[in-house]
Amino acid sequence: MKTRATAYPVWNRFQRAPDDLLSLREQLVRFFRKGVADGALQPGIRLPASRVLAQELGLSRITVSGAYEQLVAEGFLEARRGAGTYVAARRAEQAPRSSTAAPRERQRAPVSVRARRLAGVDSMSMARAAWPLTPGLPALDAFPYALWGRLEGRFWRRRPMPDLSYGDPQGFLPLREALAAYLGAARGVVCNARQIVIAPGAQAAISIATLALTDIGDRVWVENPGYDAAYRSLVLAGVAPVGIGVDAEGLDVDAGRQHAPDARLAMVSPSHQYPLGVTMSLARRLALLQWAKEADAFILEDDYDSEFRYECAPTPALKALDGDNRRVIYIGTLSKLLAPGLRLGFLVAPDDLIDALCAVRNGTDHRVPLPLQATAAEFIGNGYLGAHIRRSKALYAERRAALLSAIEAEGGGWLTVPTAATGLHLVSELHDCCDDQALAAAARTRQIGVMPLSRYFVDAARTERQGLLMGFGNTRSESMRGAIQTLCSLIETRSEC
Repeated sequence: MKTRATAYPVWNRFQRAPDDLLSLREQLVRFFRKGVADGALQPGIRLPASRVLAQELGLSRITVSGAYEQLVAEGFLEARRGAGTYVAARRAEQAPRSSTAAPRERQRAPVSVRARRLAGVDSMSMARAAWPLTPGLPALDAFPYALWGRLEGRFWRRRPMPDLSYGDPQGFLPLREALAAYLGAARGVVCNARQIVIAPGAQAAISIATLALTDIGDRVWVENPGYDAAYRSLVLAGVAPVGIGVDAEGLDVDAGRQHAPDARLAMVSPSHQYPLGVTMSLARRLALLQWAKEADAFILEDDYDSEFRYECAPTPALKALDGDNRRVIYIGTLSKLLAPGLRLGFLVAPDDLIDALCAVRNGTDHRVPLPLQATAAEFIGNGYLGAHIRRSKALYAERRAALLSAIEAEGGGWLTVPTAATGLHLVSELHDCCDDQALAAAARTRQIGVMPLSRYFVDAARTERQGLLMGFGNTRSESMRGAIQTLCSLIETRSEC
């Protein structure tokens, strides 16, 4: 007996869309997919023959047959020899649940626990790069565009077919060799190319290290306040971040021993703590290394912009004190030295951890494009990075001085004059009656990119201190005074301050 399309009114709902960019066959495929997904086409229903459906819809039989074949290949339909074409029974599990589902099922949150824990952590989006006082940005106007373009062009001109494959999961060997030489000279980190793993930025490096060294539920020390992107990486890895206070000497190791002596990791930025800007004292560094040894734990050292010190020489990295090279995983990045858009970071780890780090890097696909790695290798290996840092340091010293001068001249008592002598931002604390998050939001309506200090605190400590992070790296000197004037006027007009 023939199956008539009119026996199934759902077919008659299909309407061709002449203006649609999709072909008629693709439109018909989309129509059937939606019917299966929303339950209009129940599993096990027999479909009309392609000839019958083509006549009913005014389509060619080739169009309908092609659509059927594609849907069978995708698993939405199944063709039974001698019996016709049916909606695939195995799609039943994917159909929408009945509205009579148990109350507990209906009330289940649509997102994961991890996603809910991150809600509000990064609620204020980054300001545009052109806005003055935006922290976290180097001088993008000083990026060596012409030189970088020539080096990248050189890579493509030699037609590097082998370098366009998947590449070494540890990273491009010439880049790792160049980084090892640079770190030994500039940061006191003695290592070789075998101990370096390339990653797309510091946050990815933190994620790789966390996944390789911890299990779900392990506790991890984080600076409080601290780097919010690192906190997100830890949460997504399923570990339990424990906020440890920061004072003028850096992370309080004694407090860490008290609150979480069994932690598996400590995430720190000892050379230039983010966001407060303090440098960890030698006594705290030694105490942290001693705790890690006693607890059989590891330290993730985020050394993101320590090259930029304006009143003294850069301090050696914490890893330089790791005598047996067992406890510190050093994390570096070119985000602050060159540009965050490059997405190029790296880890330096003990030899016996490299295989695990590479396995995680492979499994998470945290890879950096080979052309970018090759260009960076030439840029660093030929001494261009060192020259760029020297030029940038002079520029940042000028912009920092301009910001301090603007605060002193226009601050009107609302902003304290910071004394931090490292990095690309300053922190000004506010009166307790000020709401720094509301103030930062108001500043953004005036296209000023300051960030509130309170958002970098963990959990209950978020409102303990009010302040503003003011970036000077990507702000021209002549823009400082006007931005500070506007900022202070916003503070003055807010009734709660």
